[in-house]
Amino acid sequence: MGEVSGDTLGVQLMRSFREQGIDAEFEGIGGPQMIAEGFNSFYPMETLSVMGIVEVLKDIKKLFAVRDGLVQRWREHPVDVFVGIDAPDFNLRLSKSLKEKNLPIRTVQYVSPSVWAWRQGRVKGIKATIDLVLCLFPFEKNFYEQHSVRAAFVGHPLAKLLPLNNSLVEAKQALGLNPEKTYIALLPGSRKGEVERLLPMLLGSAEILLKKYPDVEYLIPAISDVRKKQIQDGIQSIAPQYAQKLHVLENQDQESKIGRQVMNASDIVALASGTATLEAMLLHRPMVSFYKLNTLTYIIAKLLVKIQYYSLPNIIAGKKVIEELIQKDANPERLAHEIEKLMNNETAKIQMMQHFSMHKQLISGNTEDPVQAIMTLIQ
Repeated sequence: MGEVSGDTLGVQLMRSFREQGIDAEFEGIGGPQMIAEGFNSFYPMETLSVMGIVEVLKDIKKLFAVRDGLVQRWREHPVDVFVGIDAPDFNLRLSKSLKEKNLPIRTVQYVSPSVWAWRQGRVKGIKATIDLVLCLFPFEKNFYEQHSVRAAFVGHPLAKLLPLNNSLVEAKQALGLNPEKTYIALLPGSRKGEVERLLPMLLGSAEILLKKYPDVEYLIPAISDVRKKQIQDGIQSIAPQYAQKLHVLENQDQESKIGRQVMNASDIVALASGTATLEAMLLHRPMVSFYKLNTLTYIIAKLLVKIQYYSLPNIIAGKKVIEELIQKDANPERLAHEIEKLMNNETAKIQMMQHFSMHKQLISGNTEDPVQAIMTLIQ
């Protein structure tokens, strides 16, 4: 588990165990929310915050050392079950090591890797090393059943947590914002490397739009003091003349919800493609997504990807619901153009209606309880 979304899933799982009266202890790698809930974390969450093929190679020795450290810990002090949350490249290797060492530990992967999208051959490794996959979306369970892998469709917790009726005015007031003003959320991601790569493009698009729409203001969430300083330094370096229009909002508690709060309080959201696009969809906010990888990583990934779309709303819908700007298309001019299109109320309204419809779809399916699925596996 290497990012805020995984930390959120983890803490909700921990709470669900306790709400059901199950006496359980939790250890491994966790984020601030999980730690505040009593999780014993042996390594910082950011240890796993590496994306991309080339980027992972730079940290491979460190990642192997963490994996081996956990295997050794659980060899000496066995646990009943290992639940890998997201971070599939790391977690699947860790599960494989546990199986190879013949440790009596059941293995669960919570959040399916995108094997249905690319590198489908990985499903053979998953079948050999994972005892249960907890799927967030129904089409994932169908895929695993076709390959004789035990899977449970547990749904995405946020789909049930976030209300179908969601007031933009109230969300702005909750952050102390002027409900009469227009705000655009800029989300470059939560990792250091993502911010380095994507913040210049976001600030460039804001500069373009501020020249045409000087009254619009921009909100950028920061999950920590370190990330806040990185973003503020970026603003001073790239767009100091607009600093008063670019508001960096930092997490104020252990819940790590600032990204969601910023998206919820914004009229339009521009964000890096990933789990956050699902959150924006469930908040029913009009959005445009983007992503830019290391060039070599992108070339390799392009050869392996089997799907037409990259962002979760489009994948769930099976069609283009939101605009996604990838690699060379992810530039300030194009992003500013797509944001400007969403300033049209009719265009934004159509997208928001589609978000609402998909939200209803995700809470209407027959989902299983992840805690009970794990307990059935153990027993």
